[in-house]
Amino acid sequence: MADQYYEDITVGEERSFGEYEVSEAEIIEFAEQYDPQPFHVDPEEAKKTLFGGLIASGWHTAAMTMNMLVENYLNDSGAMGAAGIDGLRWKQPVRPGDTLTVETEVVGKEPWDGMAGVGVMESETTTRKQNGTPVMTMTGLLLFPMRDP
Repeated sequence: MADQYYEDITVGEERSFGEYEVSEAEIIEFAEQYDPQPFHVDPEEAKKTLFGGLIASGWHTAAMTMNMLVENYLNDSGAMGAAGIDGLRWKQPVRPGDTLTVETEVVGKEPWDGMAGVGVMESETTTRKQNGTPVMTMTGLLLFPMRDP
């Protein structure tokens, strides 16, 4: 675990990172296992839907976002997991060939009532396509150890 504690987190901190290119094969593979709706698993059937083509499951978008969060921030932080997510929204479809990035902003923090010596950092997260269009937003509630509980 890195030497980052709850006390080291500042409300207003912002981060931008990640670059995740989405493939058609990955969209289909994820959806076949977890969200097998026609617009996620069948490119021809997807053309007949309101989306006009194959799109990633929102849950896949959330998973890709989580991957970027872990690889570019959480693995090197003091984060101990999460207390949940609030306000998860899928704003625009993610399509094969899109490249995703993540932006976060710390919007609050407080001691966690679930366990002594742990604080919760409230972080607004936005996942964007290569053209800057937001595709997903959520508020993560990340747990950090307190240096002086």
